[in-house]
Amino acid sequence: MIVKICIGSSCHLKGSYDVVQGMRDMLKKYDVEDLVELQASFCFGQCADGVVMRAEEALDGSEDVFVRGVNKDNVEQKFLTEVYPKLGLPAPEMQ
Repeated sequence: MIVKICIGSSCHLKGSYDVVQGMRDMLKKYDVEDLVELQASFCFGQCADGVVMRAEEALDGSEDVFVRGVNKDNVEQKFLTEVYPKLGLPAPEMQ
């Protein structure tokens, strides 16, 4: 699966660097580093809703999805509710 994180001007100002770091931490924490490729991306055209991520090529066969309003404080919640389920794995134990 690929997760693209917008690093365009608006998202950069809203903390995209912290989101990238947070997502790296989540992949490691939930031991899915081999299943998810993080990529930096430029504007998705949804600047008002930034920081925006796009989850593509889901392993559960579901459609691509935009994840909006991600920040350093909610990155784990967004990961667990929007990204992790697309891996087709059992729900993780809360850590």
